Amino acid sequence: MEYKNILFESNDGITLMTINSPRTMNALNSEILGELEAACQQLDRDGSVKVVIITGAGEKAFVAGADIKEMSRMSSFEGAEFARKGQRVMTRINTMRKPVIAAVNGYALGGGLELALACDFIYASEKARFGFPEVGLGIIPGFGGTQNLARLIGPSRANELIFSGRMITAEQSFSWGIINVLCPPEELISRTLATAREITTKGSLGVAFAKDVILNGLNMAKEDGFRYEASLFGVLFTTEDQLEGMAAFMEKRTAVFQGK
Repeated sequence: MEYKNILFESNDGITLMTINSPRTMNALNSEILGELEAACQQLDRDGSVKVVIITGAGEKAFVAGADIKEMSRMSSFEGAEFARKGQRVMTRINTMRKPVIAAVNGYALGGGLELALACDFIYASEKARFGFPEVGLGIIPGFGGTQNLARLIGPSRANELIFSGRMITAEQSFSWGIINVLCPPEELISRTLATAREITTKGSLGVAFAKDVILNGLNMAKEDGFRYEASLFGVLFTTEDQLEGMAAFMEKRTAVFQGK
């Protein structure tokens, strides 16, 4: 597929995926959503890719929201279909077998915050700003934001942010647990890459199974989650990575994982 709005940079098992539409502050329209979905499918199938980082081009915005110009012309049916497409793309990102890190360099508003929340965790610049301004447009977050934010920080704080349409600072987002790491703008990509490199040294099957258990366990009763965890724990004892990891530990050497 030809990508008009996404740039890719891949090195040593890490792919940096940059949404590149700075003229619109990287706003999500139907075309960009389609490219994101295709890119995630492609990267998930690529065995050489172990970690994906998503960021936005330019210094002003990660993603400033969904494309209001496009939405302003939609009927009720078209609006619902646009929301479903956005939800499908965010779910595709969230369920990738590879870890996905959001590197938020500026505004992450509306669909931009929903994109960041779809990633496994978020690193952010001190200049980043977060919010759901949709109620000021007479609508609500439609790409999963009402569900994902409430599950992350609890309904009370999610209600405050969504009902007010308020934009909050990176510092407040950090204190609320929306982001994992807060750093100077010039360190954002290097700090994110450092964590991605750390992940690439681990067993990729173990990382993928851990992501699976955490994601699916959140939708299970705790006892069911325990059973699912134990079953995947056992499956990993059939892999070459488990043999290599434990042998390397006992032999006091660095493990060389093959993802098998």
